[in-house]
Amino acid sequence: MFNIDKQKFGAFVAALRKEKGITQKELAARLFISDKAVSKWETAASVPNIDLLIPLADILGVTVTELLMCQRMEQDNVLSTTQVEQVVKTAISYSEKEPPRAYRNKGKWGAIYVFSFVIACLEILFSYMSGRITVGLLVSMSLGASFGLYFCFLVKERLPAYYDENRICVYTDGFFEMNFPGLAFNNNNWGKILKAGRVWAVALMVGYPIVSYIVTSLFTGILQMKVDLFLALFLTLGGLFIPMYVVGRKYEREEILEE
Repeated sequence: MFNIDKQKFGAFVAALRKEKGITQKELAARLFISDKAVSKWETAASVPNIDLLIPLADILGVTVTELLMCQRMEQDNVLSTTQVEQVVKTAISYSEKEPPRAYRNKGKWGAIYVFSFVIACLEILFSYMSGRITVGLLVSMSLGASFGLYFCFLVKERLPAYYDENRICVYTDGFFEMNFPGLAFNNNNWGKILKAGRVWAVALMVGYPIVSYIVTSLFTGILQMKVDLFLALFLTLGGLFIPMYVVGRKYEREEILEE
């Protein structure tokens, strides 16, 4: 397996950073990582994960190819066959380290999500036929279905190694982002956090129509609308983030104690 030259990479990043007048701390903040991680790159202790290559290149004012080759390229410079092969091998070595998505593992949560989604659709159909469709019901079901789809099929089931090496409170994956101040994501608590999100999603899809039915039976008019929206927001936002934060902190602390 081809590996990037860590010494050359670190020296190249350090030189570019200094050219831009950016400190390690500032660079780290813009990448949502710790300055300790940047220091490790520049001292050849490690290299960044593939997720950081594009934003790192943009900040430093170079191309990803230049980052991988650890040198600036002239605009009219044509890469030789050997140089192209070197870049391709480096890119392959990075891509092979990419954590797998949930759908590749074909676990039970995909089937649970599909079953819950079908039940939820039947419940909504019943609510529609009985004239009990509410704003809170539509909001909660939409969020439960969309977040559940991500947590059960699209999420990365392991975090990149740099999450274990640094205290990072932000998780970003394309359009999806979670920011938990005071909670460090790592592979010790990530599985528990995902389970909390999955349980919340399927429970919300199946359970909220029942909650909505009870609310529409007990209240009418403006009061019904207020109670419905309050419960929808509480169960969708609080029901997701509070359990995630609690289990994340619990298993984060266990890892610290073990060390």
